[in-house]
Amino acid sequence: MEINDLTPAERRVWEAFPRGDGIDFREHPEDSSVDGAGWGPDRTLRAEVLRALLLGAAPAAEGRVAGLKIKGARIVGKLDLRYAVVDHPIRMRDCWFERKPLLYGAQLKALVLGYSTLPGLTASTLRVEVVLRLSCCRISGPVRLQGAKISGGLFLQGAVVGPTSGEEADEPPLQLNHAEVGTDIIANDLTVHGQFRLNGAVVGGQVSLDNARLLTPGGIALHAETLSVGTDLRAHRLEARGMVNLTGARIPGQLNLARAVFANPGGTALRASSCTIGEVWLRRCDRIQGMVNLRRSHVDMLHISPETWPDQIRIDGLTYRTLAPHLPAEERLPALEREESGYLPYAYEQLAAAYRTAGDEAAARTVQLAKLRRHRRTLPRHTRLWGLLQDATVGYGFRPLRAAGWLTALLLTGAIAFALQPPRPLKQGEAPDFNAVFYTIDLMLPIIGFGQEQAFAPSGWHQWLSYLLIVTGWILATTTAAGVSRSLRRQ
Repeated sequence: MEINDLTPAERRVWEAFPRGDGIDFREHPEDSSVDGAGWGPDRTLRAEVLRALLLGAAPAAEGRVAGLKIKGARIVGKLDLRYAVVDHPIRMRDCWFERKPLLYGAQLKALVLGYSTLPGLTASTLRVEVVLRLSCCRISGPVRLQGAKISGGLFLQGAVVGPTSGEEADEPPLQLNHAEVGTDIIANDLTVHGQFRLNGAVVGGQVSLDNARLLTPGGIALHAETLSVGTDLRAHRLEARGMVNLTGARIPGQLNLARAVFANPGGTALRASSCTIGEVWLRRCDRIQGMVNLRRSHVDMLHISPETWPDQIRIDGLTYRTLAPHLPAEERLPALEREESGYLPYAYEQLAAAYRTAGDEAAARTVQLAKLRRHRRTLPRHTRLWGLLQDATVGYGFRPLRAAGWLTALLLTGAIAFALQPPRPLKQGEAPDFNAVFYTIDLMLPIIGFGQEQAFAPSGWHQWLSYLLIVTGWILATTTAAGVSRSLRRQ
């Protein structure tokens, strides 16, 4: 390409490129690239001119670092850099693109397109040595970055991607599946009208989605299966309209979803099954609209309030060491009733273990008692009686003082009744002095003998009272032994 073929605007860029100088076509600093379709020839650059510069048409000036640095330009034509190796940084801020840039398989030093407006970006398997910036861009078509490798960071904060239309309407607007990012993905305040695809991606640092809006009602808003993050995934105040799918993700630090909004009525709102996560924060979140699936995941700390759980959950195999905030067991137990598969013994055992880790043995016993009561409801009616007796008498061994209460009440009843009307002795002159208290104890406790029961014979209604005390004593002794045995096995 000859310099004589260039327009005045292109000549300015051509002459500035070897020195790495910047050209600002903006009339005012607040000019927006959204209005770029109406910009005139004084701000218009042909994509083929830019391609020629980037591929070596204008060598770097001696002692300078050549580079493309443009603000506020209208780019017409196709910027086709497929498979190209570009050793110069590309910085095109506040620019408007007529057609989507083609960067498939390209190797770039750095690419900065901040505050620009594009109809899409095709950059699958792109290699970027330093950084890729799409901050505050307005992109109406799909951003294809599948398999891209970015040695530095990827910046998407404030960008708006989609909705896609026409032949690309069914394509996810933001595609980063199987991408590799050396440091961080910073996407605070990002808005995606459609699916944000991150499955299989590897990020060396953190993924930040604070205040992001992922809008795919009835679909998958964030598809991040087997995502691997070096530190944290932050999504403070995230708004997700559709399912957030983190199945198989590996996040050694925090999954911070504090104050996030999850809405996928009639479907799954949050799926984080088979994950390994350091800490999961669902602090101060509104009630989740849709199912939560945490099956088979391993979490060191789970921070969630009872009111955040939705009406239906899947937590079979969920393992966590600690649970926050620390609340009475009575406030945590209703959530276990929402398990989709019904009674799940493991869920109760896991909750009890978390309370023991926190040193709250009383709460752990409450959870164990609730587990046995829930199990009783799954039994046939004719087999529930023994469980009801154990529950009423000793709380399945977790409430041993109940037996003492029953014994005390029965002892007082029997002692008063027999003191008012002592039974007749079986052998006159040979019977010991009658003692109403020890006579009652003799009737109630089968393993203790004070010689009173064999020496006296009640009659009338006192005889029926003695039968009641004997039967009740046997029941209390048997249920207490069963409860003690269960406690010993648990320890």
